[in-house]
Amino acid sequence: MKGLILTAGKGTRLRPLSYTKPKPLLPVANKAVISYGIDRLYSLGIRDIGLVIQQDQKELVEKYIQLEARRDIRFHYIYQHEQKGIAHAVKQAEDFIDNNSFVLLLGDNLIEDPLNSLMDHFNKKDIHGTVMVNEVSRPEDYGIAEIKNNKIINIEEKPVNPKSNLAVIGAYIFKPTIFRAIHAISPSARGEYEITDAIQWMIDHGYTINYVKANKPTFDVGTMERWLEANQWMLKQNSDQWDDEFNNGNVQDSVIIPPVKIGDNCKIKDSVIGPYVSIESDTTVQKCIIKNSIVLKGSCLTNIPYVITDSVFGEKTKLIGKDQKDDTIHGIFGDESSITFSKSATNKKGKQE
Repeated sequence: MKGLILTAGKGTRLRPLSYTKPKPLLPVANKAVISYGIDRLYSLGIRDIGLVIQQDQKELVEKYIQLEARRDIRFHYIYQHEQKGIAHAVKQAEDFIDNNSFVLLLGDNLIEDPLNSLMDHFNKKDIHGTVMVNEVSRPEDYGIAEIKNNKIINIEEKPVNPKSNLAVIGAYIFKPTIFRAIHAISPSARGEYEITDAIQWMIDHGYTINYVKANKPTFDVGTMERWLEANQWMLKQNSDQWDDEFNNGNVQDSVIIPPVKIGDNCKIKDSVIGPYVSIESDTTVQKCIIKNSIVLKGSCLTNIPYVITDSVFGEKTKLIGKDQKDDTIHGIFGDESSITFSKSATNKKGKQE
């Protein structure tokens, strides 16, 4: 069996960060989203993994994979030159998959459940595909599965009148029959080749598709809010791992409120960090209060008299405060940003004096 991870999305809702780094390489708890997917495939014994990428992403993705990958995994780079939907991305991998069954993951989805149950359901007799589903509060925003006798009988992308609240969440196993379906479908109303339409084609032509329900939350790391939510979840799940992390000389005169993840070669001084903060390597934080935020590597945040909360700072961001009154700050800061605050006085009507 092979693995396939789709990583070619543009990540428009995470700009400007996604201008310089593919969305699947963005970190959750200081670990790239794509790494969680690779871990899931590896645990199933899969060693051949295809990565569907944009051609201009190859250098960044390849560099990361070389640093993080285990030696016995064989990665294959597959280009999607136009973004025309999930099914279109899968189609680009047809030669790589050949006649093998394969596990399909979306590179910007974070799935905490092991995939063993997905595999067990797929290995049942006469199954051509298995999908993971999860309950959602807004089913009209997802591909929604209608279930009968433990099988999917209908699946619809973003339905106006949802027939259930079980959303397809980005983890699938297919036999190569799926390619016959992808070749047969037409673009949807939004101009994309939908994986839900391909699955429905298989159902309509007598191929059995079953499902497994996720037991843990899943996250589509496609907006800053969902990225921060995923970061919170992962820090909370792994909070025991961070207990001994701050007993070193690089954290001085500071209060750490778990769960927090701090990378290598960071300097934290006179600050309050946490809860739910991830700080990547080679970052300096001095005289700051930071909570529920993500700070990417090489950044410098000093002398900020605000409470920094619900924020993301791109690589090599500089945030420097000078004589400012206490307040809060909120935002998303792109790679290599440089922001300096200077003192200004404001009267009660909000006008500068």
